[in-house]
Amino acid sequence: MWRMPDDPPVPAAEHASGWAEDLPFALGDCGAGVADLQQRLDQLGYSVEADSKGVFGEATRRAVELFQAARGLPVEGVCGPYTWSSLVEAGFQLGDRLLYRRSPMLHGDDVAALQRRLSILGFDPGRVDGIFGDNTATALADFQHNIGIASDGICGPRTLGELSRLSTRRGGEDLVTPVREKLRLRDAGTLQGRTIAVGEQGGFQVGTAALVRSLTAAGARCVTIHHPDEAEHAAQANTASADCYVGLRLEPACRGVRTIYYHGYRYESEASRHLAELICGHTAEALELAVDGIDGMALPVLRRTRMPAVVVELGSPTLVTMKVADLASAISESLTEWLEKEWV
Repeated sequence: MWRMPDDPPVPAAEHASGWAEDLPFALGDCGAGVADLQQRLDQLGYSVEADSKGVFGEATRRAVELFQAARGLPVEGVCGPYTWSSLVEAGFQLGDRLLYRRSPMLHGDDVAALQRRLSILGFDPGRVDGIFGDNTATALADFQHNIGIASDGICGPRTLGELSRLSTRRGGEDLVTPVREKLRLRDAGTLQGRTIAVGEQGGFQVGTAALVRSLTAAGARCVTIHHPDEAEHAAQANTASADCYVGLRLEPACRGVRTIYYHGYRYESEASRHLAELICGHTAEALELAVDGIDGMALPVLRRTRMPAVVVELGSPTLVTMKVADLASAISESLTEWLEKEWV
């Protein structure tokens, strides 16, 4: 792990919690926090000029919705903590600040740009998620060592200059990260001995229990996560070094079965997408429900997990609860097929 000898104070602009006590901002709200929100949206090209400064009107709501859609967030037209954090992160461009591994970790579009450049050059930072963690620090230090400069894991002007020079010479947009992800899965083989994290945010313990029983019977080791916060799900799955994360959600508004995988910063987890496709198809068939979509998004749990991850949203809660054994079998079958067939 690389870290500055003395971490400097975090610039105020990096704090996603500046208006934490006032969030969420929604239609009809007024004040300095809303004015800050409008300024950030306007700087990113989302016009709010039809609304008065500091007044959350229809133009601000529409701008928030457009931003949420572009960032892979739930389109709600309300600025909650995750939307606010994304707005703050979107304000950083590569070169605006030193990038390095620290605690809490740096988040931002500049980090994502660094990760993308490293991956194009063959240095694997893990998924392009805009979070400067250990994998990004290692990839950056490897790059620095490779070009013969101090491998301190800090992206400053000299490192950035070398990245720009070599990226221009290299050309192309192919990333090494998806290739490494495939190779890791190819080595996985079967469910036997794999660690699968299974999570729910409340109200569907019966579903996670059934899935854990099914996966355990297939030889997997399961980590069960019951917590309302998506970030906690990611933290527990990462701590357990899980090979895969599956989140279950009962969503009455869902028209059947919907699966969601990570897509953000012009990057998607191909492995997660393939698993999402399998789970959606097998589960919809087993429960006799419609396929409501297979979508790439940047939900916090998908962005922060370091392994392939899928969230499964299920409509018709009464029916699903009655058929949890079928649900569990379908997801277990999907995971088995994903490991044994998709990556040979």
